Amino acid sequence: MYEFLDYLVEDVMTSEVTTTTPDAPLSEVEAVFEANDFNSLPVLNAASQLVGVVTKLDLLNAFRFNEDHMFPPYADIMKKPVSEVMTRDPRTVTPRARLTGVLEKLVDSGSKSFPVLDGGELVGVVSREDVLRGLKRAAAAKRPNEE
Repeated sequence: MYEFLDYLVEDVMTSEVTTTTPDAPLSEVEAVFEANDFNSLPVLNAASQLVGVVTKLDLLNAFRFNEDHMFPPYADIMKKPVSEVMTRDPRTVTPRARLTGVLEKLVDSGSKSFPVLDGGELVGVVSREDVLRGLKRAAAAKRPNEE
């Protein structure tokens, strides 16, 4: 199990990342969540810079009841842009961060995943499932790059 101490984010992260834009309608985000069982999407601006993250919780938050309406108008809300509900300035990690630290960050924050930035560029996402996969590999005495 000591092998886990050597694991880095880049050893377990997902490199092929689906993203969205601040102007995309929430209906598109919902469709991606449904089709891929994702919990969040990084939000990139026109210059491919990370400007936020939109999560299933953010999407649900858009439907909270308020004084204006007893039942939120589904179709109207789904037309809203991602920028109205996304989490700005999300917590991020680097590819060379130790997985032990990311495990702590995930547990402490309650987050399900973090965008992975290398020099400001989005290079992946590391999720709870990725960390669990690293733990399982380490428990089998596998080094980070070992098959």
